[in-house]
Amino acid sequence: MDDPSSAGSVRSRLELQAIQELLESQRRRVTAYADLRRTGSPAAPRHSAAPHVPPSLPPSGQEVLDALPVPALLLSPVLGEDGELQDARYLRHNPLAADDAAARFPPGTVPPWTAPASLFERFPGLARTAVPRMLTDALRHGTPQGPETVQWVANTHSGPVRIHDEVRIAPCGDHFLLTWERGNRLRMAAAAQRLVRTCWAEWNLSDHGVEPSRGFRHVLGLADDAPLPGLFDLAAAATPDSLPALYQTLYDVILRKRTTECELRLRGSGNRVFRMVAEPVRIAPGSLVWAMRAVLIDVTTDRRRREAAQRSALEAHREHERADTVAEIADTLREAVLPHFQDELDAYGLEAAAVYRPDARGAGVGGDWYKARRLPDGRLLIALGDARGHGLEAVTLMAKLRYALAGLAYTQEPVERLTQWLNEVACGDGNESTATAIIARYHPERALLRWTCAGHPRPVLLRDGRATQLPTPDEGPGLTLGVLPGTDYAATATPLEVGDIVLMYSDGLTERRPADPDQDTKRFLRASEHSFQEAAPGVGHVGLQDYIERLVTRLDGPHRTDDATLLALRRIGT
Repeated sequence: MDDPSSAGSVRSRLELQAIQELLESQRRRVTAYADLRRTGSPAAPRHSAAPHVPPSLPPSGQEVLDALPVPALLLSPVLGEDGELQDARYLRHNPLAADDAAARFPPGTVPPWTAPASLFERFPGLARTAVPRMLTDALRHGTPQGPETVQWVANTHSGPVRIHDEVRIAPCGDHFLLTWERGNRLRMAAAAQRLVRTCWAEWNLSDHGVEPSRGFRHVLGLADDAPLPGLFDLAAAATPDSLPALYQTLYDVILRKRTTECELRLRGSGNRVFRMVAEPVRIAPGSLVWAMRAVLIDVTTDRRRREAAQRSALEAHREHERADTVAEIADTLREAVLPHFQDELDAYGLEAAAVYRPDARGAGVGGDWYKARRLPDGRLLIALGDARGHGLEAVTLMAKLRYALAGLAYTQEPVERLTQWLNEVACGDGNESTATAIIARYHPERALLRWTCAGHPRPVLLRDGRATQLPTPDEGPGLTLGVLPGTDYAATATPLEVGDIVLMYSDGLTERRPADPDQDTKRFLRASEHSFQEAAPGVGHVGLQDYIERLVTRLDGPHRTDDATLLALRRIGT
């Protein structure tokens, strides 16, 4: 265990000193109590002389064997010409040995013992265990051997029987005494301590002696030959935050004579955490405490899991608060930049309606945006885009692109040029600032929609209940905004008839996993036609809004992993 001098702070040293004084005071009390009992006890009463009893004969060898509290065999060595042990003769056994055999082996397996016989002929499995070596060492050195774990298999008519014992062999005159105890009890106790990392010990308060359980050192992380730690050694190895609780536990057990518990963190064992449950051991009921008995349970894994769970819960709470804040900011920003259509576009011969569905799994924040704005030249700017990512960053990029487009549109340049400039804005914002978009200008005098596509799903034309995707320009679809500076974009001109509906949408409305853009487009076309067949869009803005609400409901579901936007334009006249 660690040296007491490494306790650290002044406060820790004072707490260690208090623990040392508490233990030393109790040692003095126990010593004084023992002295008083030795010198102050009343004199033994005088008895009349006992009648003369003739001396009895000493017990026989069998009587001594029968008095042993464990199963035992009496063996005699069989030596070869070189004086080395060759065999051992099984001379006799005690009743406990017979009871043990009857409990382990099926009836009739072991023939009754009637006369001395070879130990290894009677039990052949023992010849391949440690028993022959233990017999040889006992013969050579004249000293007891063991305990050692001996495992062997006895073949019986009902199958093999596994024997697992703790065996001792001791010289007994010219013979050997072989005793055993069932080793599985000791082994299971040690295994239980190791598996649940629990040990126990009893500390004598008069001489600081320790009587530990078999797995005591292992559970505490000590070497097999390390000295057993006393109570003060445990205190010296404890972390400073454990000392107040340990002192209170010792005080309650020693002076208040109570069973109590505390948490103990030991620095020398990898900073492991133990739950110590301690009780007093008294000399007699009501007398002072002579020793302290305690169970130590290693709860390090549980504590670390609990601490990790608390940290995770705290982090989740902070993340939730952050997500709420981001969502609130993003909603405010979105409300400020996304238009709400009524009849503003009637003067252009158009009706407009829009539906936006946030991504619930992404804190309700995404990068979809749309715009419809009158231009000084009497035309109409229409756009729908999807900024990369989620959260406040996506909303910020969305706002940048939207406001940039609004300013650039006043140059009266064609949509191809506007899209090229918008791409330069996204490229200049950073490597992660990418977005897809449809940029369009409506010419009311010609009922013509000119539009460009920058990596976005192409618009869909709904005419007389039939949905078709608008064709790509001859030059092909344009690159996503923010990917490559200097990219050129081509426009497509789409004339509109009265009653035509143009649907622009973000991929969050149709995308499934795994992604298949062609299937996504077909799904959108089918849903558009089915919703039209179910109920054709009614008159006015309200009728158009009802139609796209039904269309979004048909396409939406738990599969969606992104925000979704649908913008509809219907030509109502010139």
